Amino acid sequence: MVPANRLGYLDGFNGFQLKMVQEVITLTVFCIFAVVWLKEPLRWNYLISFSLILGAVYFMFKK
Repeated sequence: MVPANRLGYLDGFNGFQLKMVQEVITLTVFCIFAVVWLKEPLRWNYLISFSLILGAVYFMFKK
């Protein structure tokens, strides 16, 4: 994780952007794991929450 963050930081992303991308990737992997392996139901409020997080990523990267 650290070398990827260093490369991303040198490539033009700032620390806030790298952390937000890391959180989205982590949440995506965990959501897939929870639905497929743990057989948790995917409820509508989870989808809305995740779409708000993706909206935050959009506004963070918007110039």
